[in-house]
Amino acid sequence: MGKITGFLEIDRQDRKYAPASDRIRHFHEFVIPLAPAQLAQQGARCMDCGIPFCHQGCPVNNIIPDWNDLVYKGEWSEALDVLHSTNNFPEFTGRICPAPCEESCTLNIDDNPVTIKTIECAIADRGWEDGIITPVIAEIKTGKRIAVIGSGPAGMACAQQLARAGHDVVVHEKHAKAGGLLRYGIPDFKMEKHLIDRRITQMESEGIEFRYNCNVGVDVKANDLLSEFDAVILAGGSETPRDLPVPGRDLDGVEFAMDFLPQQNRRVGGEPQGDVKEISAKGKNVVVIGGGDTGSDCIGTSFRQGAISVTQYEIMPMPPEHPEKGTVWPLWPRKMRTSSSQAEGAIRDWCVSTAKLTGKDGAVDTLHAIRLDEKLKEIPGTGFTVKADLVLLAMGFVHPIHEGLLTELGVELNQFGNVQADTDQYQTSQPKVFATGDMRRGQSLVVWAIREGRQCARAVDEFLMGTTTLPR
Repeated sequence: MGKITGFLEIDRQDRKYAPASDRIRHFHEFVIPLAPAQLAQQGARCMDCGIPFCHQGCPVNNIIPDWNDLVYKGEWSEALDVLHSTNNFPEFTGRICPAPCEESCTLNIDDNPVTIKTIECAIADRGWEDGIITPVIAEIKTGKRIAVIGSGPAGMACAQQLARAGHDVVVHEKHAKAGGLLRYGIPDFKMEKHLIDRRITQMESEGIEFRYNCNVGVDVKANDLLSEFDAVILAGGSETPRDLPVPGRDLDGVEFAMDFLPQQNRRVGGEPQGDVKEISAKGKNVVVIGGGDTGSDCIGTSFRQGAISVTQYEIMPMPPEHPEKGTVWPLWPRKMRTSSSQAEGAIRDWCVSTAKLTGKDGAVDTLHAIRLDEKLKEIPGTGFTVKADLVLLAMGFVHPIHEGLLTELGVELNQFGNVQADTDQYQTSQPKVFATGDMRRGQSLVVWAIREGRQCARAVDEFLMGTTTLPR
């Protein structure tokens, strides 16, 4: 694939960021794309490695060597066709996926993988710019009606696949706009929301109906949908956050990340906030608890709001800078990673556990912590304090919300509190009800949500029609 000797002759080159001093002044995307000639060169680096391990690294099984080769040859339209054959929304994953494919790339053995994520994003963006991404309308309608609950990446992918198979699909979304955490969790500086809007327009043109401000299990009875539709798909995500059970948790200024981040996204999008307490980092010393992507998003948002300082604590040990490739490749390694937000000036620390929070007049002002050893045991005499006017809890999610929708349907849950369903049939304990994405697998990546949405669509199509031509 690509140029036979390309990986020997051409150095890895990737997108650059605008300077931190500039980008923290706004909420727009700040990644500087590569020029088409540069992208062609990077595609040329994809070697004829025999076994393309990038396939096993990519949850949607992108046919990566093929579209790398097509970009190298300048055949952009054909590259888009190959990319869309496995991924409904490559402009999303080309921006926010952590790129496990690159960790699995054969060239990553010496830390120089093909810039797969950058090429993927460029293919999709060029497809939109050239006007070749258009609605795919089913030629034959089946007469079957399907309800999808949740319009995150799993729900969107599932709905689009089913509509293209000829079914009438209605997506129920409890918020004012579609996208789930793509819209209300991921900051605009990582992915601007017009990218979601144009996909929704495409999906509506394909016949999909979106019902907004429709919280199934609260505004609408879930069992009514079972009467109205031939199948119901649960794609509501994993929304119950992991809490911090320490003294002082109830002080004002100790907030969940997913109460903080959506507010800023609504400000950028011009949406009303509703009757909620405003959370702002402006002029505050911010402490983010949790070292993952959500914590990183809190850091970048806090800096843009005007925080005085941002400190991030992670309970786990600091990962190695350079893991031993012989023991981890081609799997996803645990290694030191620094996000664009963390690089904007955050203080980071590992093996830190919060002991308590204290404050004055009901508001937090100090975080009390203690250091842990590598076995996560407290180290006596290592307690310390840090000024904290705003503490953001970004420690992940434990399971979907059970009250309302899931309780009413009575679907079986697994030991983790997620909806019980396998990855073959995606069927819950209720025959007409299916589950996909984070609601089924637990918190995960956007790329896994897209994969599950596509696979669930295939299972539902086969359930309704007895056969299916949809891909897995």
